[in-house]
Amino acid sequence: MTDETVDQLGGALGDLHRVLRRAATQRAARTALPDAQVEVLRLVQRWPGIGVREAAERLGTAPNTISTLVGELTAAGLLRRERDPADRRIVRLDLTAAARERMAAYGRHRRDLLAAALAELDDPDREALLAAAPALRRLADGMTGRS
Repeated sequence: MTDETVDQLGGALGDLHRVLRRAATQRAARTALPDAQVEVLRLVQRWPGIGVREAAERLGTAPNTISTLVGELTAAGLLRRERDPADRRIVRLDLTAAARERMAAYGRHRRDLLAAALAELDDPDREALLAAAPALRRLADGMTGRS
């Protein structure tokens, strides 16, 4: 592993993310949400009922930043805030039906775009990329909270 190969991986992942996000958003005929809002929605999708403080810790940002994003997403009808019945000081977050629908549609478009692009690759490249998916997930999970 060299600095150059690590840079190549990072660049390729960043480029892939941008291309997929732009194309899937266009296909869904929606205005793209800011990356920070998308991160909050994806986190809440993975951990329904997460609190603001824990969300901030997982995303490596300040709780007041998450509170602002939560306010924006709530106003947009994409996030629901509910007080924890056991501790009324804690706010639990969940996606609204509109957010679930939007994220599912975006996911379908992204999946279709990625499947079409993978189909254009030769078998060894496609198999290598698909085989790397679990390791990439572990890499992303392991980097959560690191800055």
